[in-house]
Amino acid sequence: MLQRPGEAPPRGNLAEQVYAELKRQMHDFQLVPGDRFSEADIGARLGVSRTPVREALFRLRMEGLLDVESKSGWFVRPIDFAKLDQLYDLRVILESASVVRLCSLPQPAPALDALKSVWLVPTAERLSDGAMVGNLDEAFHATLVSAAGNEEIARVHWDVTERIRIIRRLDFTRTDRIDATYAEHGKILRTVMQRKLDQALLLLRSHIEQSKAEVRKITLATLHEARSRSRAVG
Repeated sequence: MLQRPGEAPPRGNLAEQVYAELKRQMHDFQLVPGDRFSEADIGARLGVSRTPVREALFRLRMEGLLDVESKSGWFVRPIDFAKLDQLYDLRVILESASVVRLCSLPQPAPALDALKSVWLVPTAERLSDGAMVGNLDEAFHATLVSAAGNEEIARVHWDVTERIRIIRRLDFTRTDRIDATYAEHGKILRTVMQRKLDQALLLLRSHIEQSKAEVRKITLATLHEARSRSRAVG
């Protein structure tokens, strides 16, 4: 709940808070594909008026996460795995182009130095919190792209990141996937800094393709579990 009856509204933009909360619920599969609700339902659940709820819902609709029908209200859109495959393929293209640029530089890009203290650490110093590793994973790939110096590629890459975030973060709900991410990021970083282009490209593409495959499996399993819980509660 964003506020309790009788309390002053929290500081900040209410629509932004509603947006963030609904996106969190979709990320955690508290709202699953096919779930239906009205603006009044969300307003009552979060303790806010319909105006910020409507703003948040339309923003999520623009992002392709929700849709609305005149007679049955709002609903969470089904996951379009074909679209997600296309976005992951675009990631490969954008990040590969950036790695080509990074490996052509006479000296390693300074922005990559900060990544060493995150990913090239002893096993005992690795983080285990999935949400934190998810944030660091996004930062790793975004840094590879931004360090190459093409702002338009970086902008498009960040848009892709935003669109796949909800399912991508599921990749860090398992310890083995966190361990694999550390190992693979470390190898990619070393080869890029050593400007071993062919090896870096092979490692990067394999890393993204494996993540895509694992995320699909985890997403399907998580959806099944969420729907089973919903039926049990109902």
